[in-house]
Amino acid sequence: MRRVTHILTLIGAVLIGSFSTVFGQNDIIINASGNRSVEDAHRLNSQPKILDTVFPIPSTSYPLLSINYEPTFEIPKIEPAKVNLQQKLPQLYNGYARIGIGSLLMPLAEIYYNNGRSRKMNYGGHLHHLSSFGKMRNVAPANFDRTNIRGFVGVNEKKYSWDIESYYKNQGLHFYGFPNEDADKDSIAQRFNTFGLKGGFNSHAHDSLGLNWKIGMEYRHFNDKKPKADSLKDWNARENFFAIRTGAEYKWGAEIFAADLDILHNSYKYGVMNDTMPGFLNTGLEGKNTIISLRPSISTYSKNLKLKAKIGVDLTASIGTKSKVYLYPIAEVKYSLFNDILIPYAGVAGGLTQQTFKRITDENEFSLSNVSLLNEHKAADGYIGIKGTLSKRIGFNVFASFSHVKNKALFVTDTTYSGGNRFAVIYDTMNITKLEGSIYYQLKEKVKIDVIGRYYSYNAKNNIFAWNLPQFQVILRGTYNLYDKFILTIDANLEGGRRAKVFGPGEDVLEENNQYALKLGFLADANIGLEYRYNKRVSGFINLNNVAAQRYKRWYNYPTQGFQAMVGVTIRF
Repeated sequence: MRRVTHILTLIGAVLIGSFSTVFGQNDIIINASGNRSVEDAHRLNSQPKILDTVFPIPSTSYPLLSINYEPTFEIPKIEPAKVNLQQKLPQLYNGYARIGIGSLLMPLAEIYYNNGRSRKMNYGGHLHHLSSFGKMRNVAPANFDRTNIRGFVGVNEKKYSWDIESYYKNQGLHFYGFPNEDADKDSIAQRFNTFGLKGGFNSHAHDSLGLNWKIGMEYRHFNDKKPKADSLKDWNARENFFAIRTGAEYKWGAEIFAADLDILHNSYKYGVMNDTMPGFLNTGLEGKNTIISLRPSISTYSKNLKLKAKIGVDLTASIGTKSKVYLYPIAEVKYSLFNDILIPYAGVAGGLTQQTFKRITDENEFSLSNVSLLNEHKAADGYIGIKGTLSKRIGFNVFASFSHVKNKALFVTDTTYSGGNRFAVIYDTMNITKLEGSIYYQLKEKVKIDVIGRYYSYNAKNNIFAWNLPQFQVILRGTYNLYDKFILTIDANLEGGRRAKVFGPGEDVLEENNQYALKLGFLADANIGLEYRYNKRVSGFINLNNVAAQRYKRWYNYPTQGFQAMVGVTIRF
């Protein structure tokens, strides 16, 4: 009990001493019983203050899992570019000469010459001759000869260029379309002569902006042979053609404004006008025709040059026995997809084509000389297609066209003047549908192959068929270069669906609307050529023509020669 009392007394003394320290200024004497000594109290000189204690907050870290990815890279090897540092260009030769001989006594001769490599001037000449003196089975003598001579000169400057060309063609043939091997050759002979001169001038004053213009002129005289008899010396066909072709274009921004103006004049005359050939039924003919055509147009590029569009009109006047003015549309649009991999296109056009005696004989050399000339009027011609590339070596083109044509020239056997071995020209109005597809393959200069397929549908107004025109056609062309030593060429032409107009019933003859049509059969013409280059100057060749040995009829009663071969040599100088 006494211990407890002492403890309580000590606690009370401490508390009293604390309060006295704060509020008192004098010494305090504590009376208590006990034997414990208490030290004297002292005054504190400092003021009370609050002491804050800051407890540090521990930082917690969450380390990421260490996952190592090690990607791999494959760097393809790029072949280094090869730069040809030749000091001189490859050798070019000024000309070449080629001579050969073929079956059926067919001589061939050809010479070509020019001035060689030049940046400013080009001039030269070309001579080509091919003839045949052999016989053909079961028909009249079919000898022919063709000779072409051409000379040219041209100058190419920075701001302009011009060229001039003159030419002469002499072609002889026979109307052999009847079964008589002993027929008199002179009585069925025909000869065509052509002399022409043409030239042009083009300005190149502005490469990308400004006005450029061009002008060209052409004159051509064409005639058939003159009969030997003095009384018939004027009874031949002769024709004079003259043309002026001009054009200009101006580029302004993304648009190109262009205009073409053509003036074509043709004068045709047969025999003596208003007279009759002695002993014959045909009379003299004369015809003159002038065509003036103005074609303004605007072309534009957009969509980063992917879209190209052209629009314009063709205003054409035909001046002759009957004068008439025609208006044709000009519209075309193309769009490039995937960097020219695919290019769809569509358009509509039309035009007037001047008919000439030379144009008729170029298509059918067995035509009569007294013909009527009607210009071909293509009132509308619309087309749509797509072209492109399947790879860097393969390309294609597919399109369809639909046209309405007036005065389409057709050839039918003449029974009035020639006794059935010549062709007269008739005209008809028809709708023509054409489907065409082509594909090509090229492996550098080693392999080249082209295949073209065409299908035609004709709907004529007055004739049941488009006489002598094919319904489908396949063209194959190929070249193979082996080590630049052997050159192999192949070309083939396949045609089917052709019909000829006849004048009575018979085998394979179809009768419809009092017209008789004879199937001409399938046409298959394939040719193979092989050239062996002995060195850079001398090479030999062999050509195999009509390897199928098919005596097909290109025209009614006119079969072709069967298999033919020709060998020869080419010399460069």
